Amino acid sequence: MISYMLIVLLIIGFLTSLILIPLWIRKVKSIGLVWEDMNKINGEPVAGSGGVIVLLAFLVSSLTYVAYRVFILDSKDGFLVQIFALMIMITFMGFIGFVDDLFGWRKGGLSIGSRVMLSIFGAIPLIAINAGKSVIGFPFLGTVDIGLFYPLFFIPLGIVATTTTFNMFAGFNGLEAGQGAILLSALGFVSYLTGNSWLTVICMSMVLALIGFLFYNWYPAKVFPGDVMTYAVGLLIAAVAIVGNFEKIAVFFYIPYILEVCLKLRGNLKKQSFGRPLLDGTIENRYNKIYSLNHVAIAIMKKLNIRATERKAVLMLWGFQIIIILIGLFIFRDSLF
Repeated sequence: MISYMLIVLLIIGFLTSLILIPLWIRKVKSIGLVWEDMNKINGEPVAGSGGVIVLLAFLVSSLTYVAYRVFILDSKDGFLVQIFALMIMITFMGFIGFVDDLFGWRKGGLSIGSRVMLSIFGAIPLIAINAGKSVIGFPFLGTVDIGLFYPLFFIPLGIVATTTTFNMFAGFNGLEAGQGAILLSALGFVSYLTGNSWLTVICMSMVLALIGFLFYNWYPAKVFPGDVMTYAVGLLIAAVAIVGNFEKIAVFFYIPYILEVCLKLRGNLKKQSFGRPLLDGTIENRYNKIYSLNHVAIAIMKKLNIRATERKAVLMLWGFQIIIILIGLFIFRDSLF
């Protein structure tokens, strides 16, 4: 049943994204919602907020799965409530991301404080259904049931952390969408291993939507995702980990983002992740110091005398994320296999 549904989701989510993105590109270009590609010299303006279509494709796929469970299987599964909670959250954060895109287009975007507060509101559906388990293992203390402290503190913390940091690891064509697809594929695999096959379907709904989007977001990008996508994907990563009760391995998978935040803090959150484009099509670092994993990738290529390009940097960063995931699966293998 799961393999059959994955095929259906592949067709629906992937094609929805693949077909509608060109229409979105033409529409937003006609109204001037375009952004500069900072890694190109005199590059064409790129259509913005393509994540709107990714979000739409995800919702269509997820609702198709719900309809299949309800009308074909005549199922009254309890997890359907959790699916709707996830869809409400993702739609809300996607809307906030779109507002941020529009404000950023004209006036610099939402403040950090506004993003944090709105992310807390985005966590309310999971708090309302008391998602996850309040029993947590602590070093030296063993397992402790923290009761209401879990939904009232840890759920908002997880949601705020991922929605406000996922878009920090960005700046190259295809990077964010590819990272989202890799992470959610891994979390979907973990979901399947831990007996949450319905969560696997939800993860793959977003993965296939992202892959369809990547056809237009890959170098040279014709459309950028915008915060509408990064907020939604960041929230989904945290929500899947919370609902599936595998927060520890999800945090381990998220190590590249933790490193990115640390590097960004080194520059007081003011340094850009972009490279400096050169006339020969290569890129170099903008600063003498490292303020992003993007800069690390460029520095490594320069050190190894490899022609540093945006495409190679993205592939290197994706490879790093995959290595972290494989290490995580090995470390947590006893609880998964």
